[in-house]
Amino acid sequence: MKQLWVKADGEAPWEERKKRVTDALESGADAVLVNEGEEDKVRGLGKIKVISKSQKADIVLEKNAVYKVIRNKADEQDAVKLGGRSEYVIVNSTDWKVIPLENLIAALQGKCRIIVEVQDAAEAKTALETLEVGADGVIAGNTKQLKRMRDLVEALSAEKLTLTPVTIKSLKPVGMGDRVCVDTASMLAVGEGMLVGSQSNNMFLVHSESIETEYVAARPFRVNAGPVHAYVRVAQGKTKYLSELKAGDEVLAVNKDGRTRTVIVGRLKVEKRPLMLVEAEHEGKQVKTLLQNAETILLVDDKGRPVSISRLKTGDRVLAYIEDTGRHFGMKVKETIQEK
Repeated sequence: MKQLWVKADGEAPWEERKKRVTDALESGADAVLVNEGEEDKVRGLGKIKVISKSQKADIVLEKNAVYKVIRNKADEQDAVKLGGRSEYVIVNSTDWKVIPLENLIAALQGKCRIIVEVQDAAEAKTALETLEVGADGVIAGNTKQLKRMRDLVEALSAEKLTLTPVTIKSLKPVGMGDRVCVDTASMLAVGEGMLVGSQSNNMFLVHSESIETEYVAARPFRVNAGPVHAYVRVAQGKTKYLSELKAGDEVLAVNKDGRTRTVIVGRLKVEKRPLMLVEAEHEGKQVKTLLQNAETILLVDDKGRPVSISRLKTGDRVLAYIEDTGRHFGMKVKETIQEK
């Protein structure tokens, strides 16, 4: 995940720099850099990681992170040496060029995280995309375009998944069970939902309740996801059981094109409801899950359109995510695992 930091240190009075800290908090930045001794002032304003030279900081300069101004080739070489001994190297250039950043990424990839000081969203985009891999994050020298930088960081951090059309083989009512609605702290768009399934590596795209029907008003923050035992995809390639989710957790919202974003769980609603077993197949691989047996429950067809499970029939094609690997405690593992 790429990061957005904000630079709020310097010689200006705290009351002037305080605005940068509040901007960082309001924009959802990951960390803020301040002068030594100002850690408690930041924490009094809100919860965010603090970077300073103090041992009270979350990221301690000259211990976990180093700050290097690059003016010439020798400075670039020093940054590589320092980065090899630190968790983070923060780099700033008085005359920034793409080539030095390419050199740093090539030399330090996998050894430490590179955070580049930038002044606007255009510089942030260059830093985050250089050599395709890009820097691990940016630190904003001012907060004028902080929201645009935040949007850029989120977009570049998002997973892009390949969704596969699978063919419906069976739809069968199976009786009552405990069903989970996941209410998020975000508005989900038409075409967007969550990946849910009885198998951790094969999951249907279950659509959000973002479409108003004659039966119920739209609830665009909600996914009626399935029973308590089912898996749901979360960030960083992991899964959780629906029953494990709680307020404050992150889950992955996925749209019909496979674009993803993390959203926060606001609450779960677990209620007894009639369930339907949905089974599909693609090139010999089975995809199955239980869903509430109701016309308001939607999957997404192979054209990217929401479709009610009450209207699905054998032979229809819907979108799913299929993997070759199994999972253990929600993480991918290379071993033979069968889930039936």
